[in-house]
Amino acid sequence: MKKITSMALTLPLLFSFASGALAKPQIQSDSGLGVYYEIYVNSFSDSNNDGKGDLNGILQKLDYLNDGNPHTKKDLGVDSLWLMPIGSSPSYHKYDTTDFYSVDPAYGTTEDFRRLTQEAHKRGMKVTIDLALNHTSNKHPWFQAAAKDKNSPYRDYYIWADENTDLNEKGPWGQQLWHESYPGSGDYYYALFIDFMPDLNFDNPKVREEMINVGKHWLNQGVDGFRLDAAMHIYSKPDEVSKNVAWWDEFKRGLAEVKPDVYLVGEVWDRPNNIAPYYKALDSSFDFDLSSKILDAVQSGSDNGLAGFASNTLDLYSKYADNPIDAPFLTNHDQERTMSLLNGDVNKAKTAASILLTLPGNPFIYYGEEIGMLGEKPDENIREPFRWYPGSGEGQTDWEPSRDNTGPDAVSVESQEKDKDSLLSHYKELIRFRHESPALMKGDIQEMTTGDSRIMGYTRTFEDDSVLVLHNLSADTVTIQISNEEWQGRKLEFSTSNEVKIKKAGDQLNITIPAYTTCGLKK
Repeated sequence: MKKITSMALTLPLLFSFASGALAKPQIQSDSGLGVYYEIYVNSFSDSNNDGKGDLNGILQKLDYLNDGNPHTKKDLGVDSLWLMPIGSSPSYHKYDTTDFYSVDPAYGTTEDFRRLTQEAHKRGMKVTIDLALNHTSNKHPWFQAAAKDKNSPYRDYYIWADENTDLNEKGPWGQQLWHESYPGSGDYYYALFIDFMPDLNFDNPKVREEMINVGKHWLNQGVDGFRLDAAMHIYSKPDEVSKNVAWWDEFKRGLAEVKPDVYLVGEVWDRPNNIAPYYKALDSSFDFDLSSKILDAVQSGSDNGLAGFASNTLDLYSKYADNPIDAPFLTNHDQERTMSLLNGDVNKAKTAASILLTLPGNPFIYYGEEIGMLGEKPDENIREPFRWYPGSGEGQTDWEPSRDNTGPDAVSVESQEKDKDSLLSHYKELIRFRHESPALMKGDIQEMTTGDSRIMGYTRTFEDDSVLVLHNLSADTVTIQISNEEWQGRKLEFSTSNEVKIKKAGDQLNITIPAYTTCGLKK
């Protein structure tokens, strides 16, 4: 990939481009603002040679993620980590905790976690952790006590059937909701997701107080924010959105006593109009519909109105928050991996990354996405060990035998980090482009009609900084015309190819963009 220096417009000659570093300093992130990187700890890096990822393994690989020097180009350059659940749990994924206040021994200790946050902060990185507050494990001491003794102080921490309960009630995806605590007990509890994850009762003030204390505990260990699992299901009835929002507002106000700028991003897996009210309490919410539109545009090779959709979504969110921060992503730990959805097409994966990293908000990258890891359901196979090497080496995990990322041709960091045309190099450059542009970091988005469905166009503007972003979604070299009014004296700021050509044609400019190329034109 070539980074392009700004150049004055000289006509009618074609542009000639040379690669070179932009001179502008890196934009310092506002509270919570930046590029986020999601890590499943068990798969990322192993520090003690037991084959399982751990917190010290992440610590050892921080220089890969961000070495603390914005002028180097070896690191990925992400601004914040999102660690999937790290608390004690009997499951491999750890979304069903047995202790909200401790690190699972398989991952390390609380002291290990503090050291990780301290070292991340030294590099200018923030640390966000996953909190699944909707439920506990059925092996949690609270639930064990509640199930054995109806007079337990923890009984009302959970939701229990009474004589009027329909025990055959089904949930939103047809699942069984009520489960017997012990065979033959006749005592049934509510669990929205699965029987071993009993829901907590947030109508109980003691539960709400406990969960706020959980958040404060982790803030005191160095956490900067939380990814809130199943944020729309604290109260799970369709007409209880207002109760969910009120709870998250209470939660954030409680955490602000410890950290006023705590960043909260919610998993509200719904349409934007249903997500929007959560912005009364949360800073961000994952944009699942925008994710689908990115992948659809890349797969089809045709603009699908994505920029207009993104703009309208932010307008909608702005009715509930002064400065809503969208949370775009490609796929995450619950979805088939991007490269599998794109049938292994690296050019399309690069284009998807280019779109993601030039959109408003906080883009989230799922570990392995930057090297093109494959992954299809079941869940274990979309959470396979991160590939540091084609084979084995220091830090390589093997907790789960790789099904989709194995063999001598499997993708890896080692095989890509010195290849300037690799997907990993592409991610590194796009993240740097973003950091060097106030418009890309903080700006709004306005759709621009390009006249050719193969070219997606939009402007990103923050104060006096404006960038016109053009993506060629197709395998064709495409020429479009831009009027002088649209051009506004822009200069080429960056490009993923050195073959972009711009030529005057009367009162217009012809811009020729090679296949699967992204360029940014600064006013």
